[in-house]
Amino acid sequence: MEKSIEDHIQKDKKILDDPTISPQQRRHIESELHDLEEYKEHNPDDHHDPTYLEMYCDQNPSEPECLVYEDWISVTTPGMSLNLSWEDW
Repeated sequence: MEKSIEDHIQKDKKILDDPTISPQQRRHIESELHDLEEYKEHNPDDHHDPTYLEMYCDQNPSEPECLVYEDWISVTTPGMSLNLSWEDW
């Protein structure tokens, strides 16, 4: 069964409740929890546990690694128009 974002948030909160965790781990988990909660706020109907890239792209959609390109191109020459998918090449 795939882990949900809600499960991940609960796990992080439980870790933060432990007073014996290191300061470095606490900072990491707090940052991760913040990103998870923000992702959940932006995607309320999405329950899957997002990857770091998904959370990064949710916060930075115009970054090059987050851009989505169409899988077809349009070629226009005088008197002719042609649409091709990358599979046609």
